Amino acid sequence: GPGPGRRRLGPARAAAEAPLGSVSPQVVERCVAAAGYSVGEFAALVFAGALDFAEALYAVKVRAEAMQKASEAVPSGMLSVVGRREANYKFACLEARKHCESLGIENPVCTVSNYLFPDSRVIAGHLQALEFLQENARKYYFKRTKMLPVSGAFHTRLMEPAVEPLAEVLKSIEIQKPLFCVYSNVDGKKYMHSKHIQKLLVKQVVSPVLWEQTMHSVYERKQGTEFPYTYEVGPGNQLGAILKQCNLKAWKQYKHVDALEDEEAAET
Repeated sequence: GPGPGRRRLGPARAAAEAPLGSVSPQVVERCVAAAGYSVGEFAALVFAGALDFAEALYAVKVRAEAMQKASEAVPSGMLSVVGRREANYKFACLEARKHCESLGIENPVCTVSNYLFPDSRVIAGHLQALEFLQENARKYYFKRTKMLPVSGAFHTRLMEPAVEPLAEVLKSIEIQKPLFCVYSNVDGKKYMHSKHIQKLLVKQVVSPVLWEQTMHSVYERKQGTEFPYTYEVGPGNQLGAILKQCNLKAWKQYKHVDALEDEEAAET
């Protein structure tokens, strides 16, 4: 077990500092890029050495509490949508906002909050707007719609109240330049330096998660170049499922590493 002075490492760090299953330490040395979906971006930055694990955990706690508080202000939520090729999400959101205005809701929110893979989006905003989209799914060429089990419209301007608390905590944390490329949810591009990380982690709370665009950035390479191995670390393999839809060739080199199983194995 951890001796005195050795902090027990959480899953994000463990991936970097201990061999996990079939993953050897060289994986980290050879790591070319990291990305994390929404709150997972903090884990990716810890893994890349940009954030200290304990400090990142504290920032995540502040972020979660502030987002929860923002959620309680307005009945809002998130709707997962799989659309046909003809689906026009922007137009659907515009009509849903008009519907809300007709109900007397001022300044309604209904917008794409997460880009998952081609023909799949999460739309977030006022509950009345999301209900309208579900009722009119066929008109907008939505094949499937499903309300997500969350309390608010994350990654929209309804999260504005969470911006200040997160900005404050990130100012108090030391952020290093990442050891390898980490891609941001906000613009799908590489983080350049520590101030950039601080700024975009705050912006991420009120900006759509450009995951599909990030996948294209990460795996963009010349014809005939081999794809890197991809590891999804942590519970679930949803990001692997998304990668399969975004880039089948890259997905063929994908493995899932469940951090908890490996921690338990290490302890016995």
